[in-house]
Amino acid sequence: MNIALIGYGKMGQAIEQIALSRGHEIGLKIRSSNQDDLNETSLRNIDVAIEFTNPESALNNVLKCLRAGVPTICGTTGWNHGLAQAKMTTIECKTAFLQASNFSIGVNLFFEVNKYLAALMNDQNEYDMVIEETHHTQKKDAPSGTAITLAEQILENISRKKHWTKDFSSEQDSLPIIAHRKEDVPGTHHVRYFSPIDDIEIIHTAHNRSGFAKGAVLAAEFIEGKEGIFSMKDVLGIDRL
Repeated sequence: MNIALIGYGKMGQAIEQIALSRGHEIGLKIRSSNQDDLNETSLRNIDVAIEFTNPESALNNVLKCLRAGVPTICGTTGWNHGLAQAKMTTIECKTAFLQASNFSIGVNLFFEVNKYLAALMNDQNEYDMVIEETHHTQKKDAPSGTAITLAEQILENISRKKHWTKDFSSEQDSLPIIAHRKEDVPGTHHVRYFSPIDDIEIIHTAHNRSGFAKGAVLAAEFIEGKEGIFSMKDVLGIDRL
């Protein structure tokens, strides 16, 4: 498989190592210094594009790839306003698109645990809840896309919570997300239910970037040659469990 890496920072380099180890080729690397090289000509022989840049660039990058007919994986978060356009373009161009707030296999299993636990806690009104996330200081969005996904899953399953807020709020129907930024922390997500009697906690801790990188490559392998809009649940076959 010939892959285009759009974004060649630490994550892009980690993805490159995993992809090469699995027998793939990197046919195009787009950095901040050569953004104009992302065009229909450079994408002509690309099988799948993997995009990890920033919220300001993601939509434009994704649309260029989709309009060139290239199946596209996107791990950039913070651009939810553009997802509808990306999905519409995917259908119009008869290609494939997969966006995820987190490509880690462990995190996607953690998502399923989070949904199940939230459903169990819906009628346990004595418990309140909070989400905390910690990432490296270079991460631009706060709270993280993964924390927002966790919050949205809880909101879908716990009727007494109506919206999430950044930090604590006096509103009883709010779900707080606390974001911490520390040096050299790949990513930790902590969901805690607490009451006067006890606490229930689930935690996912990433030790390095390789889990995210491997998941992105697995997603690229899955999406190659397909048409449609997919998720990591499709990649991991979670709906079949």
